[in-house]
Amino acid sequence: MPSSPNYKRNYRQEYDAYQGTTTQKKNRAKRNTARSQATIAGTVHKGDGKEVDHKVPLSKGGKNIKSNERVISASKNRSFPRNKDGSMK
Repeated sequence: MPSSPNYKRNYRQEYDAYQGTTTQKKNRAKRNTARSQATIAGTVHKGDGKEVDHKVPLSKGGKNIKSNERVISASKNRSFPRNKDGSMK
């Protein structure tokens, strides 16, 4: 992706190419179901900064079952493993 200051990101194209695919829609529905179940169980609440994480990601063949889910902070769930110098592993 170009980093020029005049570059305008095409969100519609990104959605159509990735998020709009049938597979990604199904995975999104599974993530929403996991969050809903955790809310009912009382382990997460709206605005608490926590997310339901799949230990084995759905994209890597993980299942949407309780033993594959855990509640962690949003910042930890969205970060990547890093080396001591800050570069990604």
